[in-house]
Amino acid sequence: MDHTVGTVPPLRPPGFARFPGENPQRTLSSEISAHLEKLIAVGELRPGDRLPAERELATVLGVSRASLREAMHELEAKHLIERRPGRGTSVLPAPEHVTRLYERISDAEHQLRDIAELRATVEPKLAELAAGRATTAHLAELENVLRRPVAELSPEESLRLDLEFHLLLAAAADNPLMSAITTLTSSWTSATRVLSHATRYAREVSYLGHRAILAAVTRGEAAEAREAMARHLAEVAALTRDGFDEVRR
Repeated sequence: MDHTVGTVPPLRPPGFARFPGENPQRTLSSEISAHLEKLIAVGELRPGDRLPAERELATVLGVSRASLREAMHELEAKHLIERRPGRGTSVLPAPEHVTRLYERISDAEHQLRDIAELRATVEPKLAELAAGRATTAHLAELENVLRRPVAELSPEESLRLDLEFHLLLAAAADNPLMSAITTLTSSWTSATRVLSHATRYAREVSYLGHRAILAAVTRGEAAEAREAMARHLAEVAALTRDGFDEVRR
């Protein structure tokens, strides 16, 4: 049954300032869209959830209604939300053909393989694009995700920040279609990705991989960013397989 979401997390931490020299309208609408996509991907906004009214949501996020409206158009085009006159805006479930495809994956080991192959196909290219397109605001948001020491993170918190890092990187690549794929795969893979955050060692490997990717993106080194992402995904796939083997014993 549909229900209205009580609260939506703010767009930026208190005191987060915009950087000079950026296109405010375009960057802000993309930032709003990426923020809401992230909430959908990590399950904070679920299928059937109804978002607050436009005026209220704009106030919560601290943005203009014009920027919010543009972001909503983008999310609607990706079939992540549905807007109906008189009924408001609701989060949509994954498309039926995608759900059927995912439900047919019954063998756990094949699922791990399929996930690894999908991510290895899409995410290195996103890192490469982000190296050429990330704004100062994107880089600041990515850095903010990595600010906490690994030793302080629980497996659940580490997983949440992992998903957030990859979604923000996809937003920085500025390719809405590829970003939509990343949002969808994030919602698919969170159940298996938790295996790569089960130990302190695994969380450190993940964190160092993110650091290497961000360093290359910050320097604008597209090929290096792509290679850093490919290495990171290979390490994560190995950790996930190890975690799966441990659970199965």
